[in-house]
Amino acid sequence: MRVAVIGGGPGGLYFAALAKQLSPGREVTVWERNAPDDTFGFGVVFSDETLDGIAQADPVVFAAMSAEFARWTDIDVHHKGRVLTSGGHGFAAIGRKRLLQILQERCAALGVDVRYRTQAPPAAELAASYDLVVAADGVRSATRAAHADSFGPDLDERHCRYMWLATDKVLEAFTFIVSEHDFGTVQVHAYPFDATRSTFIVEMDEEAWRRAGFEESATRFDESTAAGELPPGASDEESIRRCEELLAEHLDGHRLIPNNSRWIRFTTVRNRSWRHGNTVLLGDAAHTAHFSIGSGTKLAMEDALALAACLHENPDVPGALAAYESERKPVVESTQRAAQASLEWFENVGRYTGQEPHQFAFNLLTRSRRVTYDNLRVRDERFTAAVLARHEADPAAGGTAGVPPMFRPFRLGGLRLRNRVVVPPLALYTAKDGVPGDFDLVHLGTQALGGAGLVLAGMTAVSADGRATPGCPGLYTDEQEAAWRRITDVVRGQSDTCLGIQLTHAGRRAATHTARPDGTSPPLTGDAAWPLLAASPLAWDEHSTVPREASRSDLDRIRRDFVRAAERAHRAGFDALELQYGHGHLMSGFLSPLTNRRTDSYGGELTGRLRFPLEVLRAVRAVWPAGKALIVRISATDWAEGGTSETEAVAIARALAEAGADAVDVSTGEVVAHQRPRYGRSYQTPYADLVRNATGIPVIAVGAISTYDDVNSIILAGRADLCAVGRAQLHDPLWTLHAAAAQGYHGPAAPWAPSWKAGSGRPPGARTDRIPPRLELLRAPVMPVHRRWQPRPAAATAH
Repeated sequence: MRVAVIGGGPGGLYFAALAKQLSPGREVTVWERNAPDDTFGFGVVFSDETLDGIAQADPVVFAAMSAEFARWTDIDVHHKGRVLTSGGHGFAAIGRKRLLQILQERCAALGVDVRYRTQAPPAAELAASYDLVVAADGVRSATRAAHADSFGPDLDERHCRYMWLATDKVLEAFTFIVSEHDFGTVQVHAYPFDATRSTFIVEMDEEAWRRAGFEESATRFDESTAAGELPPGASDEESIRRCEELLAEHLDGHRLIPNNSRWIRFTTVRNRSWRHGNTVLLGDAAHTAHFSIGSGTKLAMEDALALAACLHENPDVPGALAAYESERKPVVESTQRAAQASLEWFENVGRYTGQEPHQFAFNLLTRSRRVTYDNLRVRDERFTAAVLARHEADPAAGGTAGVPPMFRPFRLGGLRLRNRVVVPPLALYTAKDGVPGDFDLVHLGTQALGGAGLVLAGMTAVSADGRATPGCPGLYTDEQEAAWRRITDVVRGQSDTCLGIQLTHAGRRAATHTARPDGTSPPLTGDAAWPLLAASPLAWDEHSTVPREASRSDLDRIRRDFVRAAERAHRAGFDALELQYGHGHLMSGFLSPLTNRRTDSYGGELTGRLRFPLEVLRAVRAVWPAGKALIVRISATDWAEGGTSETEAVAIARALAEAGADAVDVSTGEVVAHQRPRYGRSYQTPYADLVRNATGIPVIAVGAISTYDDVNSIILAGRADLCAVGRAQLHDPLWTLHAAAAQGYHGPAAPWAPSWKAGSGRPPGARTDRIPPRLELLRAPVMPVHRRWQPRPAAATAH
């Protein structure tokens, strides 16, 4: 087999070495345009998981790397003159130049033909004469560009400016610096990588970067480079000296060291496919993940290991490439989701700089959603305890010592909720003619006994034509009101959980069948259907009925319908009311620019689009008792181009609060059929975070929140005040009580019904009564929580 590798970076070299090691008879050729000792960047960081893989795959490379590693376990967070340290994390770093030397030596020893200072022929040309072409040609991959139709690249250039530098200050830990100035915030991501230097990445958002005066120096540098006045690899020295001045208190007299250092924006690279014929992408050519969460070198070397293994395990190249992409792509996409969350956190770090240092540090450490409250507690219990103590000391947190954040009370309007868990409005589709029945009673009763602080009945129409499906409940007749009153009376007799109800008019999403197993809800036809009404005459999709645009008289009637339904909800015994202003229902149709094309005073700019939803909210507020809670649910993004922006979502939330909403339930999407949501664990939480920290309005976070660890993390980091747990509650109606038992909490925020009290402990399972014997003659030493990088003098020679 003849293998061609384009690019002699760590990923390309490591793959070449592994491929040759597994099959010495292979002819493996690497083209590298730079000299062997040319390298850009400084240190690279590896996880223990990746190092275990390297150790198993090539002990020679691992041994050489291990001899050079800087190792530590601490993360230092510098914020508001404080340095807070969290331990137990585990890092290993090495200089990129030294890593390349190790891999170059390994390739030479194995007989890999590495052609330095040589531009590779085009991938198409190589593909004609080689069995396999591996394109490890970086983030600006010429191979990817040449075959864009096959690879389907998506290059997402972000907003912040950053510069990759080093410093001769040898740091002892992974260091995050958040330095506030009159022009904005400067953040630093830094870590040691050998006995003499540390990587030092300076980052700031575009606005702060411009106000700080960096645009002028960057422009002069770029113009000089383009004119040929500076040599290749030159750095923006003027900006670097300015960074030294701004960060002098953190550098302690040490200097910043450049290496082809200039201001750039981070580009997230994704590809629809990683293969084209016998050509495959590897490393940055295939994907990138923001430097705040991981190393591109780490990902590239993991790619190399997986590709070499698949090549060895499969009988032909097409099968090997398919197996490689199938195995590796989900791993990378998971990393990219976490990296995206981290990237966006740092892009918006200004939202959080006002937080108390302990909460800020916790927020920073949990920003990607991979590190959580429980995870941090295992790593460094003392740090987590300090964060909890600060949270308990805040009167607004309503906490008591030793109580997990999710079980601390919260005041929502006139209600005092015993904990921070909400059962969101769930569509049950069991009503007949809008009348809720026994299943609704059993459902709400079970959820109320399950321990949540607030349970909401879902998708209740304010009129017959406002129902989404024939199975949706309503609150527009006396019979329906009496049925709801029966339900609340029965539930009240068994539980003191706060009960709420969501009111809605489904708008253009009305008159459909209940959702099918594939998630579709086709429109009703014939006599089963009813006329549709919407902000504008736009059908949901090509299969749906075109709605009629609501007239002035329609709007007056709908406002009265909401008011009457609210009055009925009060008489029916509900403690909280939620108005559905999201998910493509009628009010959402007014708010989104994608669904409101009106030319009257209820359309156009956001002020016009808000007009009718605010009229309804004010009218409902006027009749809804002050001692009860009024919530509004919104879709903070439409997940579609041209939809509601983050700025508009914040403005909508502010307007709703001013009109009388006690809280905003921050959901996303379902506004248009062509949405492209980025699903994942707690994927909608960043929008709750946005609204809460931009406005100070209480918010409910929703969307794939399914573990108590996530709830605790969200509350403690200040991303939301309450968390709605939906599908997990359907899986386990006693989810909240079981979460309390798992955390050893037995207080008043998680009351078990007396008849169920015997089940409050975890039942014994297979082998739970077995006590294992001691089989260690010598116990393994307990690893310290805090380990700093402190190089020995003998190791101080830089490579």
